[in-house]
Amino acid sequence: MSSSFSGSFRFFRVAGIQVYVHWSWFIIAWIEISARRAYYASPVWNVAEYLALFLIVLMHEFGHALACRQTGGQANEIVLWPLGGVAFVRPPVRPGAELWSIAAGPLVNVVLVPVLFGVVWLCRTQGWLAAEPDLRQFLSDLIKINLVLLVFNLLPIYPLDGGQILRSLLWFAVGRARSLQIASIIGFIGVAGFVAFAVWQQSIWMGIMALFAGQRCLIGYRSAQGLLALEKLPRHPGYACPSCQQAPPGGPLWRCAACGNAFDAFSTGSVCPHCQTTLPLITCVHCGTESPIAAWDRNPSRRRTGPSSVIDI
Repeated sequence: MSSSFSGSFRFFRVAGIQVYVHWSWFIIAWIEISARRAYYASPVWNVAEYLALFLIVLMHEFGHALACRQTGGQANEIVLWPLGGVAFVRPPVRPGAELWSIAAGPLVNVVLVPVLFGVVWLCRTQGWLAAEPDLRQFLSDLIKINLVLLVFNLLPIYPLDGGQILRSLLWFAVGRARSLQIASIIGFIGVAGFVAFAVWQQSIWMGIMALFAGQRCLIGYRSAQGLLALEKLPRHPGYACPSCQQAPPGGPLWRCAACGNAFDAFSTGSVCPHCQTTLPLITCVHCGTESPIAAWDRNPSRRRTGPSSVIDI
């Protein structure tokens, strides 16, 4: 998924993080606010509650983004849409970095628990809750919303935060590929539960959530299969990604921008054997960063006299 997917537009920018809003957010907002028109004495509180919901979601996503940056990763975009928010984060390819980037989102909701109760206590001591029933209902609903979001996100179902936290913890024990595979399989089981619950409750929104989660689980499972295949390939021991330190696999995994042919960039010194075009940047198949071949070389002082050897490790 990309933040530039059709229908989203720029909303505002904070700390170098661009926030987008999908057009459907406004339609769903109007539907939800209209459906709850009689919930408060004044419709202003309906609007305030819906905006507060997405403020909590936005703070949650900023938790992900800022934590990712702390690990040295990239996090520049957040999208708000009817089912919540998505922070596009790329932490370093380390289980600890991914764990902190994911766990920081729910931690924001944990911090909000005493904050919201503190606001309720202050309003009660000032007599505002007794004087304004809508305010009392509004604060009560905010506490419930925050707790529901916290508990829901911590379900160990990929791609929810709980499922990704589980994947990060498994990474320490079974590696990157296996952990993603296991988390995705558990996610499929959770999606089946979502579908059953959606049918039982006759909830369209839960059904949409189940479809989205199922799609992400499928993408995760296919990514795990690809990572497992990469692990079986021979390696170029004389090179390492300057970002994740992984030795590049051998094989025609890089494509020439000039002629479109695939080739092994490290066996040919980054030169396409079909058209002799030099590949200026080589993309790491593990972490996605791009670097010139000189940055990959573990021994940059050596003179290259021919293609490097590829051995299995």
